[in-house]
Amino acid sequence: MFNRALLAGVLVAAGMMSACATRPYAYGYVEAPPPVPAYRAYGPPPGPGYVWADGFYDRRGGSWVWSPGRWARPPYAHARWVPSRWERHGHDWRYREGRWR
Repeated sequence: MFNRALLAGVLVAAGMMSACATRPYAYGYVEAPPPVPAYRAYGPPPGPGYVWADGFYDRRGGSWVWSPGRWARPPYAHARWVPSRWERHGHDWRYREGRWR
């Protein structure tokens, strides 16, 4: 039981740390737009102060793969989550990673 709680805590901490990374564009351009987002129901937050970071489509091996959303805690007071998104640039698409603002 303790090992599961410890593992869950480590995974949540790792997710929160990865959400703080600031890479405005994670990928180069792609020619095809992503599919319509796969919105799903999610449970209650794991604790006070958590916000939901929506999932997004990721480009892996030439295919679109759904990367599910997660609960994250803001890194500082009054921070708000700006969701990931794909932006059209001419005939191509560019990924803008979610970030805290």
